[in-house]
Amino acid sequence: MNRKVVILSVMLFFLYLGDGILSDWVPSFIQGSTKSSITMGLIISFSSVVGFLADLVFPGLLKKLKTKKLMLMAIGTSLLFCGILLWMIAWPILLLFLFSMAVWGLYYEFLGFGSQQFVSESVPLQSRSGVWAIMGVFRSLAYFLGPIIGSYVALSIGNSETVWVAVASVIVGLLIWLSWGKRNTNYATEITKERFLIWQEVKRWKTLSVHVWPILVISVVMGIVDATFWTTGTVLSDSMARDNWLGGMFLPAYMLPMVFVGIIVAKWGIYRGKKKIAETFMLVAGLLLAALSFNDSSYFMLLVSLLSGAALSIAWPMTEAVYSDITERMGYEGKHMMGLSSSTLSLAYIIGPVMAGGIAQLVGERLTFSVMGILMALVALILLIVTPRKLRLPQSEIQAWD
Repeated sequence: MNRKVVILSVMLFFLYLGDGILSDWVPSFIQGSTKSSITMGLIISFSSVVGFLADLVFPGLLKKLKTKKLMLMAIGTSLLFCGILLWMIAWPILLLFLFSMAVWGLYYEFLGFGSQQFVSESVPLQSRSGVWAIMGVFRSLAYFLGPIIGSYVALSIGNSETVWVAVASVIVGLLIWLSWGKRNTNYATEITKERFLIWQEVKRWKTLSVHVWPILVISVVMGIVDATFWTTGTVLSDSMARDNWLGGMFLPAYMLPMVFVGIIVAKWGIYRGKKKIAETFMLVAGLLLAALSFNDSSYFMLLVSLLSGAALSIAWPMTEAVYSDITERMGYEGKHMMGLSSSTLSLAYIIGPVMAGGIAQLVGERLTFSVMGILMALVALILLIVTPRKLRLPQSEIQAWD
């Protein structure tokens, strides 16, 4: 495996581990403070509102920034987020909730831009799905361990200690990245000075969306389901843990298969038919989640979480590889595609927590996943019918953007 991929993946593991600890703890803490699943969803969604706005601005502001600088900005915002959380524990007020979510949203944008920049500039076409799968292995292992560590520390020690454990993990990632950066100067940065207007970016997104809309829909729908796991799913996992310790593995079970399936996907070396593969496994995941309406056994719920996570762990790297292909084809203008692709997850995390919180208020957490599964299966079925074999770009228009 490429040494740069390994170094980046190990750094990301510690960054994601810290985030996984907090992603499990934050929704439960906010819902416990506000006493409302809908309010919790609205607050969590604010991070993605900020992220969506950043997606409009970043392609111009960060146009010439390379991987190293983008990752350092991600690490810095992650540490700032942790600092605000410590303040929030002492003063659990709405203003601090929203402030922390805004910083969290910026962290995800820097991280997403940095990862896409690395793959599009450093990885050849035939290896991109494999590299995304390998990076996904480290990410999934972190997000599998994070909720377990976070739940244990929060329940047995305390809230502040949970945040400090996350801080320690992020600092380890920072040290790894700084050490790598000292030996590699090819990630030099240059800040663009071009004039940038948001309305111009909106027009560019509109142009791209007409041509790449199927992959955007895939991202939004899978993102909504992922947001449901990391908001309503954390509450469901915590409530199941009170009755049966194994039930508390509902969220980790969703992340576990991604650790192993990613290795298999990397060995496949897929570079054709990625869109159809993503849509097929999205359909499978949707049908599995829909089955939760038939049985409320903890063991059955864990099995469904495990299998749906396995299906989506194949769909995600296929989707990311398609984005990397498009970004590479756009050349110097590739960051506009990065912003658009990142905006789909921001949009998903705006819609998902609120939608899941509202459904949970009506039918409960378990049946919320059934509803989400039915919706995802229907969208996947339609996409399998209408998605073209190749997504064509208006290259002449793109070249005129600069």
